[in-house]
Amino acid sequence: MHTMSRPDHVSFYRRMLQIRRFEETVLDLFPRGLFYGTTHTYVGQEANAVGVLAWLREGDIVVSNHRCHGHFLAYGGSMHALAAELMGRSTGICGGRGGSQHIQWRDFYANGILGGTVPLAAGMASTEKLKGGDGMVFSFIGDGTLGEGVVYETLNIAALWALPILFIVENNRYAQSTPTRLNLSGEIPDRFKAFGIPVESIDSTDVVEIHETVEPMLEYVRGRNGPAAFVVHTYRFAPHSKGDDSRDPEEIASYRTKDPLPIQAERLEEATRREVQESVETEVAAAFKQAESDPVADPASLTSPLGTSR
Repeated sequence: MHTMSRPDHVSFYRRMLQIRRFEETVLDLFPRGLFYGTTHTYVGQEANAVGVLAWLREGDIVVSNHRCHGHFLAYGGSMHALAAELMGRSTGICGGRGGSQHIQWRDFYANGILGGTVPLAAGMASTEKLKGGDGMVFSFIGDGTLGEGVVYETLNIAALWALPILFIVENNRYAQSTPTRLNLSGEIPDRFKAFGIPVESIDSTDVVEIHETVEPMLEYVRGRNGPAAFVVHTYRFAPHSKGDDSRDPEEIASYRTKDPLPIQAERLEEATRREVQESVETEVAAAFKQAESDPVADPASLTSPLGTSR
């Protein structure tokens, strides 16, 4: 697991660039029919996962959603294993069975059911509370998730039971293709405040700023004071999944002026920046090349909970 106690400019840039190049490669290769199912990339939102998950401690749990690749890589997962999973290879994270959205590795869990991950995260947080210590759960959700009733039932229980969970809302301003202003009334932070859950908001794509701003929320949760929320107003540059993008190109271009990678790149010496870029390009290419040559998962290896072949 990638663990960091303070900002490291080179590490921050490397991790974000790994996510960006991985996701761009997925989008480039998708038309070739290499991947099973659909995919939802994290292009443009890299600073969120990298800035927040740099505070991970051993044993912390991360619960992600359909847009999970960036979270998984920020957690410290293998690019090769992720690429292999998308391709349905036996070397994938889950043996090629989970695809793009349904993956589990160590204490990382992702599921594509919108809103369904939130009660799961709360259940895990309840276990962490019973165990004692300062272990906690990071629950990543999008603005579209706030339209699901189970989310509010879970916020109520999390607050009542003082569960050690941080809800990270990545407001990329669209629920699939619908602008947030057309499907979400009121203000996002107020939805947490209604349950007495402290919340911090930030409108930034600067990984260092995100990293520093979330720290008080983490201290609150680790202090066993109950849940907290961190709202990041962000933007995705790529389509919701592969090609379903009806947004105004000028709007996308305007947000690209706040691209998190160039912001962080400015903090590095030119030679260091080039070294990171070259090494990441090599790493990503090798991951996909290896995955493509790996054996396809054998459906016969799948067994039921009772151990009988399906």
